[in-house]
Amino acid sequence: MNARVPNLSRRQFIVGTAAVSTGLSLGLTFPFAIGSAEAALATPEVGAWVVIKPDDSVVVRVVRSEMGQGTITGLAQMVAEELECDWSKVSVEYPTPGENLKRKRVWGDFGTGGSRGIRTSEDYVRKGGAAARMMLVEAAAAQWKVPAAECVAANSVITHTPSGKKVSFGKVAAEAAKLPVPTEIKLKDPKDWKVIGQPKNRLDTYEDKVTGKQVYGIDLQFPGMLVANIRECPVFGGKVKSFDASKATAMKGVKKVLQVGDSAVAVVADTFWVAKNAMDAVEIVWDEGPNAKVSSATIKTMLQEGLTAEQAFVGNQFGDMKAAVSSAANKTESTYFYPFLNHAPMEPMNATAKWTPDSCIAWVPTQDGEASLAAVIAASGLPAEKCDVNKVNLGGGFGRRGNFQDYTTQVVRIAKEMPGTHIKLIWTREEDMTQGRYHPIMMCKLTGTFDANKNLTGVHMRLSGQSILAAVRPAVVEQQKGRDPLVFQGVFDGGEHGFGYKFPNLMVDHAMRNTHIPPGFWRGVNVNQNAIFMECFMDELADAAGVDPVEFRRKYMGEFPRNLAALNAVAERIEWNKPPAPGVFRGVAQMKAFGSYVAAACELSVQDGTKVKIHRIVAATDCGYAVNPAQIERQVSGSFVYGLSALFLEECTVKDGRIEQTNFTNFDSMRIAQMPKVETIIIQGGGKEWGGIGEPTICVAAPAVLNAIYRATGKRYRTVPLKNEGVTLV
Repeated sequence: MNARVPNLSRRQFIVGTAAVSTGLSLGLTFPFAIGSAEAALATPEVGAWVVIKPDDSVVVRVVRSEMGQGTITGLAQMVAEELECDWSKVSVEYPTPGENLKRKRVWGDFGTGGSRGIRTSEDYVRKGGAAARMMLVEAAAAQWKVPAAECVAANSVITHTPSGKKVSFGKVAAEAAKLPVPTEIKLKDPKDWKVIGQPKNRLDTYEDKVTGKQVYGIDLQFPGMLVANIRECPVFGGKVKSFDASKATAMKGVKKVLQVGDSAVAVVADTFWVAKNAMDAVEIVWDEGPNAKVSSATIKTMLQEGLTAEQAFVGNQFGDMKAAVSSAANKTESTYFYPFLNHAPMEPMNATAKWTPDSCIAWVPTQDGEASLAAVIAASGLPAEKCDVNKVNLGGGFGRRGNFQDYTTQVVRIAKEMPGTHIKLIWTREEDMTQGRYHPIMMCKLTGTFDANKNLTGVHMRLSGQSILAAVRPAVVEQQKGRDPLVFQGVFDGGEHGFGYKFPNLMVDHAMRNTHIPPGFWRGVNVNQNAIFMECFMDELADAAGVDPVEFRRKYMGEFPRNLAALNAVAERIEWNKPPAPGVFRGVAQMKAFGSYVAAACELSVQDGTKVKIHRIVAATDCGYAVNPAQIERQVSGSFVYGLSALFLEECTVKDGRIEQTNFTNFDSMRIAQMPKVETIIIQGGGKEWGGIGEPTICVAAPAVLNAIYRATGKRYRTVPLKNEGVTLV
């Protein structure tokens, strides 16, 4: 989070209409419940995670955000598995972060990013379902005056095994809610799962979403609500020098023009269109500051200097790479480049807030409700117990709506100037494009060394570019003595982003070169470029050694069986050992990211040397446990759209200190007709840990395609997007 959440455990928060000790739900209103029009008011709360109504319907509380990835369905499956309820009667709702703090963070982390939605909450979420089941069984046993051990739950019904007596969950929920939550909880053995691992229908797929009636943050309406539009200095680090609002204030429907912080001006009006037109009429003079002369060219010069700099932070090393270089009979060297990228969700940044001297409530499409709450507290000037955030459905996030709560801060500051009025702030597409938190720019120089017999003796990977953590979480970098461990995703020396090869000698280091363009967690983050750098270079090394690319990889993957299994799976499916059809060429890549082992192999053809047609991509994913195979397939395909769009079409460039791309006219995306067939292989039970899904596979699509393009054309592209090389996707 940008703002630190204060320790609020000792604070007194406003209590809802019913006390916890009554065993009923706290009378909370969850106004944007998914799949249910009514919040679970005054109904039995069986533990913190489950509300059961008299008709046996089950409401599962979910704190991770749904933005199309299916997280809420997967989390509900895990609760339902342990609860032993009827899946057809399950719906979900969002608690608020304020209520979470009041209840000593009973629901844990609200953040949804880094493919952590399921993998870092699966244990306590499943325990929440299991605890509720135990409480229901105990309540039924007490009603029958029999030992709880003689009772079992299944499909929302509790049965006393010796007598055959049955009772539904809804009949005993009120009594169960009065019981203490058990602390000794045993979870099911995976071999006994009936709901986890099944392709259940998504809980957020319903009529309103496909008919356009679904309410996202940008759609919110309140009586008397006003709408704000904002414009911030286009050069990051710049400020407002002065502004003339006379033309804007004379326009019908305009309520107020105000400066927001040091760097922005906003217009508040009856409607967005009025606010936007009035914003265009405000004459602003910017103090653009020292960054006004920065360009893509000057940034690249800085990165190039880092490729040969003496000082660098080591992320991974083995053996003696300097000795390998000095004794090499032959060397292979290549330099790669990866640009800034915008998240560009279809729904631009927006939020709604109402401020009074006694409270501040915000409605935010956010990936992290707690980060939003921290922003509300800081901007409102009110105590934490007087603030809260209602999470609204997101029209895309991809990392932009998590740590970065600038839009939340802005709307609260504006609302504070108009007490008692709901203010909805909506950014224009142009504001969204030019005020992003961009995928970090990076260059990479790779050196491979060989002996006289073409045996690989070492690999040096020098990264030069931005650090996200230096900008967003500097305390982590400080603890690491200036080093950003996140830079080394996929090529790190251990942990969940561990390396998948063991070379005789290895050095992976980073020359940190930060720019004034703020970096952010863009879907997949640093593993995107690191996979391109390493996996394309692996093909180059294979060529230098005269070895098949798949066989070359296998040679160095013996200590990494799960990486190898993913690679072998795609190689087998695409029939790597058999010649492809005439005019068709193949490429392959593998990586470990976000706790999952992934690989991709593709088939493509190239016309006239530059027109690429991708025919198919095979993707293998070993995420340990697959909660919903259908969702995994959708996520893999969706991530490939994101990764391939970036490979062929997308970049953000800098001129006069500002981002040049202002809309989808110059930040394009691939079309449906260009999307290849994706064949997903799910490797079940590859390990005991839980891996992510939303981001890992994005990284292997681009290098697999680049390697295949080289096979087809004999030209190695090391700078993306490919549109700058005249390469198009057909």
